[in-house]
Amino acid sequence: MSSQSRRRRAPLAERHRAMAQGPHPAETDVDVHHAGELRPPHPLLMLMEARAPWEYAALLAATPWLAKLPVGDGHPVIVYPGLGASDFSTAALRSFLRDRGYSAYAWKQGFNFGPRGGVLEGCRAQLAQVAARHRERVSLVGWSLGGIYARELAKEQPEHARCVITLGTPFAGHPRATNAWRFYEMVSGQSVHDHALVEQIRVPPDCPTTSIYSRSDGVVAWQCSINPEHPHTENIEVHASHIGMGMNPLALYAIADRLVQDPANWKRFDLRGARRWFFKVTGHAPIQAALSA
Repeated sequence: MSSQSRRRRAPLAERHRAMAQGPHPAETDVDVHHAGELRPPHPLLMLMEARAPWEYAALLAATPWLAKLPVGDGHPVIVYPGLGASDFSTAALRSFLRDRGYSAYAWKQGFNFGPRGGVLEGCRAQLAQVAARHRERVSLVGWSLGGIYARELAKEQPEHARCVITLGTPFAGHPRATNAWRFYEMVSGQSVHDHALVEQIRVPPDCPTTSIYSRSDGVVAWQCSINPEHPHTENIEVHASHIGMGMNPLALYAIADRLVQDPANWKRFDLRGARRWFFKVTGHAPIQAALSA
């Protein structure tokens, strides 16, 4: 086994300890000295997180439109909640996935307070069990910190992972370029400054990997959610809050579009037609450009 493969299969608990303050910049795509200039979202963006209830209202209003999306093939999807959240927060997303024909599963680990005792073992066992029950690979959808679980589980069990989709997940960027790192330290009891572990976190899984992010995210600096350029990675920008991203109709549209893709013939999100009015795509980590924007 190559040294790179060993790094990817390193214990998930070690990788999660690096989430205490968020990830470090991707050295393959940016100058690490300048990446340290990234800051958490401005307090005004934090205040704008109050728009999350309106995003749920928009989801209800957009239900007839979303109902016209292609129906999926029924394959299983596990949904992981964000930091401090439980399966209740992903109920609308899972309901949407079931309506589109997928077998949607909650993570069933209570509130997501980091990789505490038994959580990682439960996640590993659930993925293997769901894959065995359906006799096919599983799509993993993770919101914020839940996206780290999704990405790292896909690395640990590549034979069970069909694709990974993350929502506002900080897997790249400066350690403190989020407004949640102190809360993470408080609830998880972890504080890590290990650059090597953080480097492992930002390496994408080998399966198709999509990051859905928002420049108006009030919790995570959007640059922290940008995949580096790989043939099987992509980044889709939507107009959403961090707290409301899992019920934002544009984000759900993008999720449905990605899940219907055949992994053997995967193609990046197509911006032709009216989509270009609502979405943007980013091909690589644009931290340098963002700093001067």
